[in-house]
Amino acid sequence: MSEAPAAPPAGSADPAFGLLLKTPEPRAGWRLLPTRVVAMCAVELQKLRHDRTELYTRAVQPTLWLLIFGQTFTRFKAIPTEGIPYIDYLAPGIIAQSAMFIAIFYGIQIIWERDAGILNKLLVTPTPRAALITGKAFAAGVKSLIQAVVVIAIAAVLGVALTWNPLRLLGVAAVVVLGSAFFSCLSMTIAGIVLSRDRLMGFGQAITMPLFFASNALYPLSVMPGWLQAVSKVNPLSYQVDALRGLLLGTDAHLATDFAVLVVAAALGITAASALLGRLAR
Repeated sequence: MSEAPAAPPAGSADPAFGLLLKTPEPRAGWRLLPTRVVAMCAVELQKLRHDRTELYTRAVQPTLWLLIFGQTFTRFKAIPTEGIPYIDYLAPGIIAQSAMFIAIFYGIQIIWERDAGILNKLLVTPTPRAALITGKAFAAGVKSLIQAVVVIAIAAVLGVALTWNPLRLLGVAAVVVLGSAFFSCLSMTIAGIVLSRDRLMGFGQAITMPLFFASNALYPLSVMPGWLQAVSKVNPLSYQVDALRGLLLGTDAHLATDFAVLVVAAALGITAASALLGRLAR
């Protein structure tokens, strides 16, 4: 009768065998964050491959602003625009406006995902809530970036004197993404408070136009009454427009301040929306 094989000495154990017996160490949340953000952003953008109607229909409004409002007020010359044609002055404001209008109703989508049971499935995965929100926020930024390309193309056809410096255009892309990330997080934060699509649509419609008109998108701060200037100075859209004008037109801008405000606003928006995500899923 053959003898039973002897157990391997403790000191000479196979390293692979030891790995099998050892419980794998879970990855830290911060290590999961970048990959999960990219994955969530990719999932959101996949929807554009199946339905591009939103991109086409949303191009109508900025086109009308530039064609009708911009060219009409260029003839009046009633608004001080630092010596540049009004349509040139208006184009960066319309880029920011169209990006905001895409992002501000992003909370409707997350409410739809809750009603369809998708959100609860996402929340039971190891993905941190901040990664879910950040992925959706930057997906909104990429959608807005596509819209910005459309507006820039229309502005170029209309003769707006835009820069084509690659570094400045990269800065424009960063500004559009950061601004859209904030407004989409604002929308998702409101969704976590009101909990229904109808209420969210009401809130979205109630805040979009005040945000737009209480900014420097249509006119400089110098022509505003004092109280509106105070509102405009705490409105992230004003800093987004200021950065876009400085990058696209070469006007005087406070780029360091503009980027700092947009980064802080996006970070605060992600934090607030992440905190309310669990309430939305109940």
